[in-house]
Amino acid sequence: MLDYRHASLTQQLDAGVRQIELDLYADDKGGRFARPHRPGRPDIIWPLAPSARAVMERPGIKVMHIPDLDQHATCLTLSTCLKEVTSWSQAHPRHIPIFIILETEQRDEVPGGTSVQPFTRQTFDALDATIRAEIPADRLLTPDDLHAPGETLSAAIAARGWPALSKTLGKIVFLLDQRHDGPTYLQGHPGLKGRIAFPNADPNATEAAFTELNDGPEQQVTALVKQHLLVRIRADADTKEGRSGAIGRRDKALRSGAQLISTDYPDSEPARWSGYRVGFPNGRAARCNPVTVPEASAACRDEALSAGASDAPVLTRLVLVMRHGIRSALSGQQPDLATLPATWPHWAGRPGDLTPHGAEAFHLRENRSANGSSRTPCSRLVYALLPAAF
Repeated sequence: MLDYRHASLTQQLDAGVRQIELDLYADDKGGRFARPHRPGRPDIIWPLAPSARAVMERPGIKVMHIPDLDQHATCLTLSTCLKEVTSWSQAHPRHIPIFIILETEQRDEVPGGTSVQPFTRQTFDALDATIRAEIPADRLLTPDDLHAPGETLSAAIAARGWPALSKTLGKIVFLLDQRHDGPTYLQGHPGLKGRIAFPNADPNATEAAFTELNDGPEQQVTALVKQHLLVRIRADADTKEGRSGAIGRRDKALRSGAQLISTDYPDSEPARWSGYRVGFPNGRAARCNPVTVPEASAACRDEALSAGASDAPVLTRLVLVMRHGIRSALSGQQPDLATLPATWPHWAGRPGDLTPHGAEAFHLRENRSANGSSRTPCSRLVYALLPAAF
């Protein structure tokens, strides 16, 4: 289960990945994971770069797979990981939502290894504070955004479902992986008021908006999707499919309608043993859901999803330029927001008079007209394609 690696978060997002899982380890005092060692032999210290050791010495939530054995993540702290996601998000302001699954590690996986710290209400407070410090508020989609005061989250989901894609472009959504985290995360926050993440909840719970059925079955996943719940399923696990190349589990996950399909082998990172990989047949980062949008329906098109969430230039402003010769600017017609490498030019004569260059252009135009050439249009439409902010 350790024999794989991933590209940086930036590279994964560039490749179309829109769901990321981060394994989190609490470290309130700092230094807990600064000296990885051979399990059972704390005197045998594994090499750790000085820069990484310095990061591990500082307090804060750490990101790694397994302490001592596999703690060389591409971003070592939750704060660092979120900075990277935020940077990518701001550079691609109309991306489809990015879902970040937070797996809070609270068990000592390896006998004789570094012991882990449990997550408490205070730890979750610190988790939310870290997220708010790194992700701008207008890029977060939280439980408070989905239900009205006094309305349970499950009731809101049953009545209205999750927001439309058009209302969530550029958003980042946090999900808690471990179901046992829910009661602690809810402490002091009835109805998840003020919380950031959506816990992995029992579908019948009052806070149910997101649930995990990692192993299916397919029919149950489909039923929950039809109830508007956000469902996560796994296409593979523990490198088994990566080694064998078996695609049965993957194809069931794709058919199920689950909105979140987790894999260790996205299209951009196929398994080195078999070439096994997971992606949508359309090659895009999103598709129309086969359960909620039947294939025959014209309500959704895969290419429209990509177009709506792309960062291609879109028309945001029309500038009409009326040509009436080339004249010096009238008073007050110099745009306040325009920038030039030098100052605005100064012309002799009165404002609005033809410039020498303008007079020459008129002379050339009249000569062309006399010789049978077409006259230069007196006006033309010029438009600028500018990235539109969400």
